[in-house]
Amino acid sequence: MKAIEKVRIARDPRRPHFREFVKYVCDDFEELHGDRLVNDDRGLVGGLGKIGGFRCVVLGHNKGASVEENMESNFGMANPDGYRKAMRLASLAERLGMAVVTFVDTPGAYPGREAEERGQAEAIAKSLEFFSALRAPVVVVITGEGGSGGALAIAVGDRILMMENAVYSVISPEGCAGILWRDGSKAPEAAEALKITAPDLLSLGVIDEIVKEPKGGAHKNPKSACLAVKRSVLAQLKSLSKVPINELVDQRYAKFGAMGRFA
Repeated sequence: MKAIEKVRIARDPRRPHFREFVKYVCDDFEELHGDRLVNDDRGLVGGLGKIGGFRCVVLGHNKGASVEENMESNFGMANPDGYRKAMRLASLAERLGMAVVTFVDTPGAYPGREAEERGQAEAIAKSLEFFSALRAPVVVVITGEGGSGGALAIAVGDRILMMENAVYSVISPEGCAGILWRDGSKAPEAAEALKITAPDLLSLGVIDEIVKEPKGGAHKNPKSACLAVKRSVLAQLKSLSKVPINELVDQRYAKFGAMGRFA
């Protein structure tokens, strides 16, 4: 399958969204609200959950399942308040000895004027620094679009899982085509060149595991797709629970430090 076809599948509005993953992956979930500074961003949602026998803080981009929810959540594009909320909840996991599980699905961080005025770039940068040193196991699942810094802000983890038809990139194919060729119609060529698919990223060492989807994509059978994610997340939580926390943080730092090194 061509990369641009996977982009279309990753963007399909019928794909499982954050609430569906919470429903089928978590045995229990209680949402927590607000960054304690400005707002309760609806583009990035989080709370306390239980996955198998593990108590976790669960975070995720919330694109929404209806037009009203799409608008309220900016189609999963978080404001700085969302990233600060994520850090607040993750610090709670650290204090309580819990793991953190994040679900990544966003075109990117919200680019509005107010977001920039409230420190969007600073919030993303701070989130990268924060998660790189977080003293708690972190499992990341890229479920749809993993767009730029808006995705990476909650994607610094010990294990990075990626659904079979998800994409993960520094820029959208359309944006890349516009910059390189000033021609959005060249998005398919850009998608191939960017190496944004799960197999490409696995071979590059950016992700650790590909989660298989039902035939035709996760939107064909959302429950089955979510349960496959649950099995993979649970296996990773079991594995990480056996690693001493100091060693875990050192390994995470080394993992991301090694990315982008080529002979």
